[in-house]
Amino acid sequence: MLKSLDLTLSLDKATYREQIEALMRRLRVLQQACREQNLPVVVVLEGWAAAGKGALVKKMVNYMDPRGFVVHPIVASTPQEQAYPFLWRFWQKLPPQGHIAIFYHSWYTYVLEDRLFDRLKEKDVPTVMAQINAFERQLVDDGVAIAKFNLHLSRKELKKRLKKSADDELTAWRVRPEDWQQEKRYKEYLGLLEEMLLRTSTGVAPWTLVEGNCKRWARVKVLSQLVATLTEALDRKAIQIIPPAAPPQTELLPTEPNFLAKVDLDLALEKDEYRQRLRQAQIELLKLQHKIDKHRIPVLLLFEGWDAAGKGGAIKRLTDALDPRSYRVSTYAAPSDEEKQHHYLWRFWRRLPPGGIIGIFDRSWYGRVLVERVEGFATEIEWRRAYREINEFEAQLQSAGYVLAKFWLQIDPQEQLKRFEKRKNDPFKSYKLTEEDWRNREKWNLYEVATNHAIARTNTPAAPWTIVPANNKYYARIFVLETVIEAIKTQL
Repeated sequence: MLKSLDLTLSLDKATYREQIEALMRRLRVLQQACREQNLPVVVVLEGWAAAGKGALVKKMVNYMDPRGFVVHPIVASTPQEQAYPFLWRFWQKLPPQGHIAIFYHSWYTYVLEDRLFDRLKEKDVPTVMAQINAFERQLVDDGVAIAKFNLHLSRKELKKRLKKSADDELTAWRVRPEDWQQEKRYKEYLGLLEEMLLRTSTGVAPWTLVEGNCKRWARVKVLSQLVATLTEALDRKAIQIIPPAAPPQTELLPTEPNFLAKVDLDLALEKDEYRQRLRQAQIELLKLQHKIDKHRIPVLLLFEGWDAAGKGGAIKRLTDALDPRSYRVSTYAAPSDEEKQHHYLWRFWRRLPPGGIIGIFDRSWYGRVLVERVEGFATEIEWRRAYREINEFEAQLQSAGYVLAKFWLQIDPQEQLKRFEKRKNDPFKSYKLTEEDWRNREKWNLYEVATNHAIARTNTPAAPWTIVPANNKYYARIFVLETVIEAIKTQL
């Protein structure tokens, strides 16, 4: 792959000046077009140390409007970033619609330098590569244009450039010990690089390999390919046709399992037994919280369910005995204007709990396949695609050591109506009841189908669903608490 590149390719100065000027002007026009068409762009620059990536970035943005792009120089992850899944810090840096993000090094640093210096275990490499491919595919499916470049140098050229930079007092600070290790272990690094390129050059996000011995040739090739990528992405966006959605499915097919119907909603606890078990469970959970903190284990609890199913009450009993410094509750409603400018998973990545913290999500990314599906906020293509994206996301959390528990609180329509009426007549709870709750109730069958589909397609060994019989609040709260305790114990 890299060995087949012709590193003798070059451009004379006159041809270079003529072509580079035209390319920079074209990029400025394309940047404006991306802004107008709300096209987000991700540019990835990888390659050997001293391959000229810094000078290339300067040329790339020379004519661009600085308000529409940001350059992210990626260095070793911080202790804070290491407390999250490795892709977490890159999700924070993704561009909103109409903007360009240039990654000077990227998520690929993790599978190159970290692997070279034994910070990434060999057994984890296939999983990490698969996670990167899923990450990029999710972005492209969501409308992001991705251009990935790898600048290649011969060993002789690499050594010459490193020595030149090290001997110049203005550039010596840029030369890291890791850069000299690349030259010293050139063949080993080249093998890792070849494997990475083969595994991560996909149809949606292919690599462009750049002959880098001649800096002029490399700059023109990168900018030419970037112009082509943006032009193609804008053309594709202009002719994008959204097929008509199928009629809403109001009933499950005979071949489709009805998970919700199998729940025994008659299960209940008397008040005395509830109080006794509640105290026992809360004390045990508090003890486990200290172990979670000691071992830096991240915990994430998701709560979904019908309106008035008791999610708030279950969460309150979970947190009552806990140290508030070590848990975070996040409530999700309709996405904000800022959140709509990103992939729908972006806002959830941002609030993931780090190691040692219990994160509790009141509603979650399942809104994509529930409310957004039923209410038409997501196209059929988008919500159908989301099942796979959700499974990939949750698998990443599991591989990063998360305790992940997903709860669906199940009640029947009669119990919901009873609770709605009680809320309506209670001055302290009437604020909880909205017109939207009544509208959602009218679509019970649609939500029931959507929920069963979501459970069927996302009930995985890495992230199984727990359906909570919730007609009796006492039973539901104890059921949730004891399930969380068991999940944490299993991880410990």
